[in-house]
Amino acid sequence: MGTQVRSWDADGADRAVAVLKAVADPSRYRLLWALSGQELPVSALAEILGAHVAATSQHLARLRAAGLVDSRREGTRIYYRAASRVRGLLEEASLVADASADRAAGAEPGAGPVAAAVAQEDPARARRVVRAPRPATEH
Repeated sequence: MGTQVRSWDADGADRAVAVLKAVADPSRYRLLWALSGQELPVSALAEILGAHVAATSQHLARLRAAGLVDSRREGTRIYYRAASRVRGLLEEASLVADASADRAAGAEPGAGPVAAAVAQEDPARARRVVRAPRPATEH
């Protein structure tokens, strides 16, 4: 149905894995969620995390190295924002996580709280969730 499958690209796979590794830390994931909606200085981000500014800056450096955040300087302050398409990455990861949790709990896939929020925000994206077939039950 018009889905294009890209051929295997070792360099592309390495870049994708680097991005996923950068997002794999809960603090960095939370930073990206915060930055996907607005531009914020390090001090505000540290407050959101409940962490020191130095630790937050290290997380931001890792995200910047992976190309997930952009920054700009205004006087002595540095403001960060999520790079384009990061919100989509976070939403897809949440949808997959919700579906996995739903399957593990025996619930209908896509019924998790993030899936519901995404469905409310973007119904077309929510319909794209691939639903796993229900396991066969023995009688």
